[in-house]
Amino acid sequence: MDITDIGKRIQTLRIKRGLSQEALADELLVTRQSVSKWELGQALPDIENIVALARYFDVPTDAILTGEEITFSNSNNQKLHWGMYLIVKDFAKSVAFYEKLLSRRATTLGEGRFAQFRFDGQCILSIMNEAHLPGHDCTGCGDHKFVLNLWVKDLIHEYQRIKNLNIGCMTDILHPNPHYYFFNLYDPDRNIIEITGDYNEEV
Repeated sequence: MDITDIGKRIQTLRIKRGLSQEALADELLVTRQSVSKWELGQALPDIENIVALARYFDVPTDAILTGEEITFSNSNNQKLHWGMYLIVKDFAKSVAFYEKLLSRRATTLGEGRFAQFRFDGQCILSIMNEAHLPGHDCTGCGDHKFVLNLWVKDLIHEYQRIKNLNIGCMTDILHPNPHYYFFNLYDPDRNIIEITGDYNEEV
């Protein structure tokens, strides 16, 4: 097992995904310096990080450790990925807003055209710059291009966290029926983020 070769394989996977060393480090909860040392062959990721890398890049651990390629049958060669796309007018302001809301940097930034936020290797949110979508018809949907629904364990705690961030207009915690509590937050384009979760009135 050559540590230099492992580093090169990690670098190749990162570049193919369009990530900076810093973005990959954020996903793995390590420092950028750690990623740099791995890629330069100056350090070997521990087993937990090898597993995390394999999960993130959707490859077997052997593909990182030995470079072994695995051939899959064509019986199910269409892998489905899911994500949400949000078209925004003020791209820079919207990226900054969602970085604060989600407490992480955008995983990928595409030269002012798009931004992606990935969790556990899956892209859950892409922000598309309206100015870079010629021919894309986004009329007829008004200001509210989508509603992003988020669930949290402690709704009161999340309400206070976001209120303290002061990143946008928000409603009070609403109670439309005995079993559902939520509040709305509005992003720079007035898209609605509906946040719901467990609510303990005694806290």
